[in-house]
Amino acid sequence: MPTLKLRPREERRARAGHLWIYSNEIDAGAEFRSIEPGTLCRVVDDRGKPIGTGYVNPHTLLAVRLLSSDVHAAIDACWFERRLQAALALRDRIYAAPYYRLVHGEGDGLPGLVVDRYGAVLVVQITTAGMERLKPLVIDALRKLLEPRGIVLRNDSNARELEGLPSAVEVIGEVPDRVEVDEDGVWLYADPKGGQKTGLFFDQRDNRARFARYVRGRRVLDVFSYVGAWALRAAHDGASAVSCLDRSQTALDHALAAAQRAGVALEAIRDDALAGMKALRAAGRSFDVVVIDPPALIKRRKDHAAGLEHYAALNRAALHLLAADGILVSCSCSHHLAADELQRILLREARQAGRRLQILETGGQGPDHPVHPAIPETRYLKAFFCRALAG
Repeated sequence: MPTLKLRPREERRARAGHLWIYSNEIDAGAEFRSIEPGTLCRVVDDRGKPIGTGYVNPHTLLAVRLLSSDVHAAIDACWFERRLQAALALRDRIYAAPYYRLVHGEGDGLPGLVVDRYGAVLVVQITTAGMERLKPLVIDALRKLLEPRGIVLRNDSNARELEGLPSAVEVIGEVPDRVEVDEDGVWLYADPKGGQKTGLFFDQRDNRARFARYVRGRRVLDVFSYVGAWALRAAHDGASAVSCLDRSQTALDHALAAAQRAGVALEAIRDDALAGMKALRAAGRSFDVVVIDPPALIKRRKDHAAGLEHYAALNRAALHLLAADGILVSCSCSHHLAADELQRILLREARQAGRRLQILETGGQGPDHPVHPAIPETRYLKAFFCRALAG
């Protein structure tokens, strides 16, 4: 196992609990570039004092991800079982049913690994060369801990390309094309093998629970609805009419199937978000509640300016669809967009639309997506619950 030495003073971040070490923080010689990506390594400071154990990819800017503060840690099956047991203990404390994010990467001390649990089916996403090399240990530990009926390896993330990894989807055991998800008594459907990301966005669960107080007797539009989680929650909580807007017919079909199962009416509109909202406005439609929950629109820093305008355009269109005294739920999962930036967008667009805006409450990701206190990027989700009054 190679030992990597940090440059002077760079150990301060590592000793503060930061799990990421960049290539320019390492006192690297020519041999550093020859290390095979994904190799386990020890990290010491410039005086040789131990920092911890991690894995390295010398061909990426984020060169080392620490797994343990113990420089002598054995990263073996037992180590993974302990980490996974700790993650499971948190979820068992919070949730009555086995539908949640079981592992949230750095937040659970397992950088490069995401695991979502859909009852007896697990969806696993590995995004780093280090975790890819450790994959057999991960799978064995998950099987021992949970005895799942099936596991889907959704290794089709763009992040894998940055690590020099191929894109692939692998199925182990029995995995249906559609899985059921119980979210506080609301049944949803998700596609574990071909849906977005890992099949469902568990991170908005607590925000969807807050949604209940705003929807009873109201007309609700769920934009970027995907499988209709916000919409189905609204229907369950007494909305008078519920509409889903998404460009994926497959996702809308999942939403319609869940609505049929629940015995509720659901309008499915297949269209691009902006075009669809403009068409609804042109048709004279309005809604009492509009949810804007897009995918990450700012994936890289260089996309920041264009992303800001995209968020502005979406919220502008939503405000034009809101009835008097309407509720706008505006979300962002882009960690490159700060909460205060989204708040300023909402204020500006509301003023230009002649509306007086009140922020009623804010939300973030649920506790099954824990935040690592030394890694701001792990706090990424923003949700603003706003009231838009006539100016």
